[in-house]
Amino acid sequence: MEKEILHIDCNKFYASVECLLRPEIRDKPVAVGGSEKSRHGIILTKNEIASDYGLYAGQPLWEARQRCRDLIIIPPNFPLYMEFSQRVRRIFEDYTDLIEPFGLDECWLDVTGDRYKTGYEIAQEIRKRVKREIGITVSVGLSFNKIFAKLGSDYKKPDAVTVINRDNYRDIVWPLPCSDLLMVGRATTKKLNSYGVYTIGDLATSNDKFIHNLFGKNGDKLLRFARGEDCSPVRHKDLSRELKSIGNSTTTPRDLKNNNDVKIVFTVLAESVARRMREHNLKGSTLMIYVRDNQLVSFVRQCRLPSATNVSNELIDYAMKVFAANYDWNRPIRSIGLSVTDFDYNNVVQFDLSGNAQKREKLERLETTVDRLKDRYGNYCLQKATALCDEKLSHFNPFEEHTIHPVCY
Repeated sequence: MEKEILHIDCNKFYASVECLLRPEIRDKPVAVGGSEKSRHGIILTKNEIASDYGLYAGQPLWEARQRCRDLIIIPPNFPLYMEFSQRVRRIFEDYTDLIEPFGLDECWLDVTGDRYKTGYEIAQEIRKRVKREIGITVSVGLSFNKIFAKLGSDYKKPDAVTVINRDNYRDIVWPLPCSDLLMVGRATTKKLNSYGVYTIGDLATSNDKFIHNLFGKNGDKLLRFARGEDCSPVRHKDLSRELKSIGNSTTTPRDLKNNNDVKIVFTVLAESVARRMREHNLKGSTLMIYVRDNQLVSFVRQCRLPSATNVSNELIDYAMKVFAANYDWNRPIRSIGLSVTDFDYNNVVQFDLSGNAQKREKLERLETTVDRLKDRYGNYCLQKATALCDEKLSHFNPFEEHTIHPVCY
């Protein structure tokens, strides 16, 4: 039986919710944007009217104002968006238990084998119900795999259903730019374009060995995606996803100008990451840092840790070693991030003659005690001395302020 998979995308989600609850701004250009004071001043999403001015997600707010002087900018209200996301999801649950979120405003549904309705009928019914019962619109892609279903929901917006099947996918999918394909970001697009691969069809008809040599295993996956050969299942709504990594990043309130500035921010990030790992009873073996300078040029570097850990001191030390080995301070830094992956789910501790494992265990117990104090008295009741060197840089709380979006692939 051919699979019938839906990808449902809430159109301009944050802005749609705000306009729904504020009738007085519905006929005006609206953008939901970050805080300019904390240098997160970019458009997160905007309504259709704002799109007519050429505004786009990720655009700096000062630039958006120049293009649209009447732009209404609203700070994000994530608890509200989460509530609306859950309302929409409850509609999905009337049709299937196979519901896999992809961010706050997108979901895959597997409706294969429904005894009463076709996938297309279900897609249209969901589209109409969300509009009638919730008050926002969705776009739906229907296809035989998750990748093409997602392309379908992006193909026609807003408030539409697009069917991509085995008969028409070459006509619909293959002419699209390769950047539209899941997992193809800016760097991958640039690399593909440099070899004359501009569309998904170009990628699909490329030589397997050539793409593998360019991107390794990821290249093999991209070929499957482009050719419609992805067969990954839609996960059950109650099935928890195994954590692949835990991380935090931040855009700093001012540019970082030296290693001391960087260490202050890494200290806060590492404490949050370590605390979140301990919350899940995890230890990780690979540390990764992300750095973006004030010209928005970024890079990612990683290192293998000697032993799996969830101790912040170790994360700070290795983050600084990786940073120092890879940054020459040609330009100040605007934002940095830290994450840990390769988790040891068995929690096997290997003791050594140097006593490092015993020392790590003591530090872990100490930091667990600090976690309890912070849970009771607040995040700033105890801080490392490094964080007190510049409270403007260190006074943020990624442990509580970070927003988690479920992501696949």
